Amino acid sequence: MAEPTPEELKATFLSRIENELRGLREASAHTAADRKPVELDQQSVGRLSRMDAMQQQAMATAQETRRHGRIRALEAAIRRIEAGEFGFCNNCGDFIGLRRLELEPTFMRCRDCAS
Repeated sequence: MAEPTPEELKATFLSRIENELRGLREASAHTAADRKPVELDQQSVGRLSRMDAMQQQAMATAQETRRHGRIRALEAAIRRIEAGEFGFCNNCGDFIGLRRLELEPTFMRCRDCAS
């Protein structure tokens, strides 16, 4: 099987990556309130409830950090697609492999260079 051209890779992966980016950005906007600081209101919230709220806020913040990392990786993949470099190893220049890219389109190295 011949390796795909940059145009074929773009046609195959660009919309998938853009859809995932859109979903991540929507999730980020949707969960913005969960990451806001927990207010100290001793009249309406007990100590344990505040601790729960703070734990939920910390988990939402950690999830947002992971989400932003994924967004950066996907944006880098789009830049590689636009430059015609997507699908080729950053180390040796060989084709990464279609199955490897289907598994994870943000991979930047072939199997040999990654190990």
